[in-house]
Amino acid sequence: MSNRNGERYYQQHRRTIHQRLRQTEAVDFFNILAGPELLDKTDAYLPEHRERLYPPTVALSMFMKQALSQDRSCRKAVNGWAAQRSAEGLTVQSVRTGGYCRARTRLPTQMITALVRDSGRLLSSRTQKGWQWRGRIVKLADGTGISMPDTPENQACYPQSRVQAKGVGFPTARLAAVICLSTGAVLDAAIGPYRGKGGCELDLFRSLQGMLHTGDVLLADALYCNYFMIASLQAMGVDALFEQHGARITDFRRGAALTKRDHIVRWPKPCARPEWMTREQYAAFPREITVRETRVAGRVLVTTMTSHRQVRKADLAQLYAMRWNVELDLRNIKTTLGMEVMSCRSPQMIQRELWVYLLAYNLIRILMAQAAANAGLHPRKISFKHTVQIWTEWTCRLWSGYQLPMVANLLRLIAQGQVGNRPGRVEPRALKRRPKVYRWLKVPRDLARQQIKMHRCSQNPLA
Repeated sequence: MSNRNGERYYQQHRRTIHQRLRQTEAVDFFNILAGPELLDKTDAYLPEHRERLYPPTVALSMFMKQALSQDRSCRKAVNGWAAQRSAEGLTVQSVRTGGYCRARTRLPTQMITALVRDSGRLLSSRTQKGWQWRGRIVKLADGTGISMPDTPENQACYPQSRVQAKGVGFPTARLAAVICLSTGAVLDAAIGPYRGKGGCELDLFRSLQGMLHTGDVLLADALYCNYFMIASLQAMGVDALFEQHGARITDFRRGAALTKRDHIVRWPKPCARPEWMTREQYAAFPREITVRETRVAGRVLVTTMTSHRQVRKADLAQLYAMRWNVELDLRNIKTTLGMEVMSCRSPQMIQRELWVYLLAYNLIRILMAQAAANAGLHPRKISFKHTVQIWTEWTCRLWSGYQLPMVANLLRLIAQGQVGNRPGRVEPRALKRRPKVYRWLKVPRDLARQQIKMHRCSQNPLA
């Protein structure tokens, strides 16, 4: 496609979208789906391309539909695109997956990451006052593990655990994310090799601190509760609320007492300099920091909000209980969307697949926020899985009828799927249904096949 024809095509595409938005008179959250900022970001990163069956915008749309589908195969995506073209009266050249797979490799990773960050930023900045905590924006931080196909390229970039035998384990990566508490939108994320539980999570989070702004509140678990993290946040004007780290002893007889088991204490700077920190950076940290330690609901919380008159112990306990939302958000991304085990076979495509999942997740959060705003609810009251199911069925059947009454019905149906009110819910992390009995594979699969052929039986003597 020539540059002149390409510009004409995208200008026409943009006018069509804005015409639809004017016709539906959609409010702010729905405008984010095709807002001018996201369109400009998309256009800025679109590569030069010819007129193909799978241009970048189509390939990205199909990639996101894969993330939202139960059957995430490329075959399913291509068949759906062929059926849509046929229904619109267009020609269907082929249903082979090669062209679509090559189109995915041509997608600029920078474009997808920019859309994720911008959609999360816009959604977080437009939260209603009633969705915030005491009028402040709270951001959640946490990490999780991700598995991927066992290929030499993936193993080189994301090695498997050292406790697993060579050729038996799977490459594993660590994902760290910053998520908006009010809307559940992913603001930014980073991926790196897995180095044990929490081994690289803090390293990844340090690359995400640019998403924090003065006046924000960071909410995270005990892994983040250390001197250097809190001192960095205080220098940025960001308040923190963490659970006390198990390695630190809390003595409420020390410091300035506020109420019962609630005091202000000074933490001195550790004498040992971390390996990731330069001498200049270490010298720039203050000799000590002031924090507030309080015991509520059977745990010790550490915060930089030191005024017990403005923020009571009960307020801190209520806020820290909301930290569990980040666990639910990561579960929605990994389990509901199926990102726990990724499917791409190269590190470059793993990066694209990761960010496409996060972009699809943010778009679902946009719909939930719009539905919540219309129904007068908090976005956290709406079921994420219910929204995914409604949206996938809607796009399969009713997308051609884009009219205001139908969009209003969609948002109304989304708002009906509310999560149960289960305060203090406790569930065992165990399965009742027993899995099928199969022996563990303890040698590479190719060697197991050779042994089966050699011994002419299904039992592998090396397994």
